[in-house]
Amino acid sequence: DRFVFFRHALPSDVPALTLPEVHEIIKDVWLHRHDVAIAEEAATRRKGEPRSSKEDKLLATKKADEEEYRTGLEIPDLTDPMTVELFRKWEDGDPNYLPLLRMIRVSSADPEKILITRKGRREEELEAKAAKEAKAAAKAAAKDSNAMALD
Repeated sequence: DRFVFFRHALPSDVPALTLPEVHEIIKDVWLHRHDVAIAEEAATRRKGEPRSSKEDKLLATKKADEEEYRTGLEIPDLTDPMTVELFRKWEDGDPNYLPLLRMIRVSSADPEKILITRKGRREEELEAKAAKEAKAAAKAAAKDSNAMALD
């Protein structure tokens, strides 16, 4: 699972990753995670024998991963400290926790670009709270200015 992979690939000693570090994890680890199994399957095959269905499936997965990364791979935003903090608290397998995370799309075709595909629910809650506080402050300021005008 993608979330489990990136949760375990995240170094524990940094508050967030840089965009080049995210791409490095994808290129050097994510895209090669099946290479050992592919090599093992190929090694068990006799010369001239067709690939096993398992090897075909692994190769297809690798090709699909490469294409998805080229066009845009959606992952948790490991460049955002709040998302990283929440992601570290995630218990593997609990899908109810995942909507809290901000999601981004990164691609090998445009490695300098991040596209936010979904704000995390926690981020939305903080924005809503800030908007509510700003509205209340504006209302209080208007009330104060009206009171001064009456004096």
